[in-house]
Amino acid sequence: MPALALTHARFRILETVRIPIAVVGGAFFPAASMLFFVVPFAGHDPAGATYATASMVMFAVMTSSLFTYGVGVAEDRSQPWDPYTRTLPAGPGAAFAGRILCGLTFMALSLLPVVIIGWLFTAATVTPLGLLLALVAVVAGALPFTFMGLTIGYALPMKAALAVAQIIFFPMAFGGGLLSAPDQAPSFVETIAPYLPTRGAVELVWAAVGDFRVSPTSMISLAAWTVVMAVLAAWAFRRDEGARFS
Repeated sequence: MPALALTHARFRILETVRIPIAVVGGAFFPAASMLFFVVPFAGHDPAGATYATASMVMFAVMTSSLFTYGVGVAEDRSQPWDPYTRTLPAGPGAAFAGRILCGLTFMALSLLPVVIIGWLFTAATVTPLGLLLALVAVVAGALPFTFMGLTIGYALPMKAALAVAQIIFFPMAFGGGLLSAPDQAPSFVETIAPYLPTRGAVELVWAAVGDFRVSPTSMISLAAWTVVMAVLAAWAFRRDEGARFS
């Protein structure tokens, strides 16, 4: 099973990199946000640059998860190859694992420009331990958005999935406080942010790289969003399986 999952992942990665704009596009917006907003306004402040870079990292994670899984899954469902692989004796598990590995690969590629820009052009700093903790925080924070993307991809056709992903990602980013420094967002954002998964995810990264104390409300909300999205993703997958293969 692991070897077959790696084969599926390699196939999806090669399929994507054959269209270079698909790879560049996923990394462009977070990197552009770093260059246009973080570097000029917070680049010389070590604490501010560190928190802003962490926010852009989560922004990249959210964007990558919603579009790689949401739009990618919906597009694959419309192609004949996906239904075929799901009828093979190996079952859907290896293909599903390969999809997750592919998504993680492109998520890492979308994060890389943000981290490089923060390292080269800002005063952001992080200790080796902080960097390690940040990686763990990023993985934990990515879970609800991964499940959210899978729910969108398995529940909706491609055109609808693209529209829903586009509608969701900016309100989630702005409402969760990713586009402002800690405790400096507008008052209405500070009111709703603890109840959005973006806030809990970015607070984990802020706490890993700096002296930030996470909010219990944000952590409970993040856990709740993760569980709910996981249940919805499983429901959408089973619904699609039953509708097309029963």
